[in-house]
Amino acid sequence: MKRYEGLFILNTAGKEEGIKDMIDKISNEITATGGRIETVQKMDKKNFARVSDKKYTGGFYVNVIFETKPENIAVIRKHLSLNEDVFRVMFHIAAAPKAAAAVVA
Repeated sequence: MKRYEGLFILNTAGKEEGIKDMIDKISNEITATGGRIETVQKMDKKNFARVSDKKYTGGFYVNVIFETKPENIAVIRKHLSLNEDVFRVMFHIAAAPKAAAAVVA
């Protein structure tokens, strides 16, 4: 299994209170393919620098670090592309976590 970092931009137009449910759907999609969630970081709602569609001027950014098999990334991407609440998805291989530094007295 490899360690991945996924950046998800959620379509929150008129759904500000449903962000937790959207994040739960993403987490369930990852775990359904055999993945293991390490951390979920809710970033915030941000406006897009370039707007191609006036209907989508911004989105809620969520960063998820998880482990899964490489072949599962395509399955997760496909399933999330069918979810209208997920505006964009980006995956990349995450760096290994840094070991805690030993304290010298």
